[in-house]
Amino acid sequence: MGELQKTVLHAKHLAQGAQMVDFGGWDMPIQYPRGIVEEHLATRRGAGLFDVSHMGRFRVRGKGALAFLQYCLSNDAAGLETGMAQYTMIPNEAGGARDDAYLYRFTGDEYLLVVNAGNKDADWRYLQEMATRFPGTELEDLSAAMAMVSLQGPDSESILAGLVGTAALPKIRKNALSRAQFAGKELLIARTGYTGDPVGCECFLPAAAVFSLWDAFLERGAVPVGLGARDTLRLEAGLPLYGHELGMDPEGKEIPIFACPLARFAVNFASGRESFAGKAALARQFAALSRFKENDYSSLSDLPRVIRPFALTGKGIARAGFKVFAGEEAVGFVTSGTMVPYWKMEGEGPSARVTEERGMRAIGLMLVDARLGKEAEVAIEIRGSRVAAISVDRHLRSNLPPYALPIINSKEER
Repeated sequence: MGELQKTVLHAKHLAQGAQMVDFGGWDMPIQYPRGIVEEHLATRRGAGLFDVSHMGRFRVRGKGALAFLQYCLSNDAAGLETGMAQYTMIPNEAGGARDDAYLYRFTGDEYLLVVNAGNKDADWRYLQEMATRFPGTELEDLSAAMAMVSLQGPDSESILAGLVGTAALPKIRKNALSRAQFAGKELLIARTGYTGDPVGCECFLPAAAVFSLWDAFLERGAVPVGLGARDTLRLEAGLPLYGHELGMDPEGKEIPIFACPLARFAVNFASGRESFAGKAALARQFAALSRFKENDYSSLSDLPRVIRPFALTGKGIARAGFKVFAGEEAVGFVTSGTMVPYWKMEGEGPSARVTEERGMRAIGLMLVDARLGKEAEVAIEIRGSRVAAISVDRHLRSNLPPYALPIINSKEER
């Protein structure tokens, strides 16, 4: 095995006492001394700072760029305005995901495509091959030259504004972008993130300038967060992780893109898109999903299972790969599951406020028979015993900024 890759901030993590792990060939912090639970809670109440420079960053430009993106990605790049970003997939012809990604358009003449670290090399090879079909497409791998950090949580807005000024921040709109200056370098700011927080930004800047930005965020109160809390935060938000909710399932079968709830934001069948990778298979999946809403399961073979959030109502922790049962019938698998901390709330709706009390809850995501009801009672096999759980709509709500508020789904508290 070769030497692990390191982000430009690697020395910072070591200096801050991070516990490092091998993550897809990268030496990354899993947690810092305060631990995963405290990092999760600090993000939800203040601001969490994440090094995400291990992810791939590809610049796409040239006269063939738009046609290339329209074919290789599932979303409608032609509809992406300058100053906006969009969630998308890199589909294969069978309607599965090579990867999920984010496409940014900071300027009118080029795009920035961010892909998962573990898929970066395979994505790059695929995209380079596809670019030959669209003359004039220019691809450049900026992963080493450009750093990427994420600042998420209620205090992230004021922290960033204190560095670049409020006027330099993107509009208060999901996926909005802006270009600012920091320490004499261009700082690209996006209202995107992987935690479900209604307030937060991801920042791109030259690798050599990221050290001062990282330190400035910490000096203003942000807490460094490792991969452990990054995973509990994204799971609480119901966001997919490639290799769990996308890619191959525990039986070695490919998960259809429309099994993932976020596919409704990532796939666009705009009339001007005559052809794109996997379009026919994705159209069948979408048609099946539409019929399911009418309790018509005649197209179940096109989308046999879907991803659903679940909450354990019995004691235990469900892990990826554990079997899910409805009655005596095995109906699927857990794709992600763990115990997640949360701040307890006082009041409801706009008057709700975060208290000093905290709790823990066992939640997850599961890939189950599409015919299973949204509030179905199920059982998850944990260490030879079946533990009660319930299929739920979501674990978190983000419509009352600046906080992401927990939705407690156990039957005793509903």
